[in-house]
Amino acid sequence: MALTGHAKCPIIGITTYGRADKRVDNPLFDTHYASPTPYAEAVRRAGGIPVLLPPGENAIADLIERLDGFVFSGGADIDPTRYGGTPDHPDLLPFSPDRDAYEFALVRALSTQGETPCLFICRGMQVLNVALGGTLHPHIPDIRDQDIHRGPGGGWTEQPVAIKPDTRLHTAMQTDQASPFSGHHQAVNEVAPGLRVSATAPDSIIEALERPDHSFFLGVQWHPEVSAATDETQQRIFDALIRAART
Repeated sequence: MALTGHAKCPIIGITTYGRADKRVDNPLFDTHYASPTPYAEAVRRAGGIPVLLPPGENAIADLIERLDGFVFSGGADIDPTRYGGTPDHPDLLPFSPDRDAYEFALVRALSTQGETPCLFICRGMQVLNVALGGTLHPHIPDIRDQDIHRGPGGGWTEQPVAIKPDTRLHTAMQTDQASPFSGHHQAVNEVAPGLRVSATAPDSIIEALERPDHSFFLGVQWHPEVSAATDETQQRIFDALIRAART
């Protein structure tokens, strides 16, 4: 049983960038564990208490015991050797080995230990898929003539997604269509055993995965935290995470 301070405020761990993944303008320190603020704000709006989880923690079992839920956030590309990819692909972004090792270990432990609710966002969904035996397309423009998943310069774009009925994602979002913000250049290829597709993009790229045998083990390829403050369909994903964490 998770050791929460108050039953009404589940404690939710949010994974962070690695120590050198993001440059922070600070004259006193060269490396930082960082996380974009919208993740924590979306968790707070839902009624949870966010805590940041930097890479490198070895006490995985203790972490799972003490927290009520997890958010695996976006970030660097996964090392392609983990899914049989080509390390010298010219369009890969820098890897984060320490973060890969930590998050893969955490996903695998969570997948076998009870019903802890987990939300996997963008890179997080890719970690979920690869950690459980799936693969990735390393660069969407290699497999699609038009890249609808990123804006100019690789930034945000509003991308339509279709949510499949009779899925946990559909129950959480209460809609079968949405237009969240997206900015990914990679995509799920082979789906890991035990996962099912719960949303797709107009070009058939997989946009969400979930475990049907788990109360809340859900990944989305887009970034719900970006628009959650103004788009209730996106905030509902975090609300559903917190509801699951309360039980």
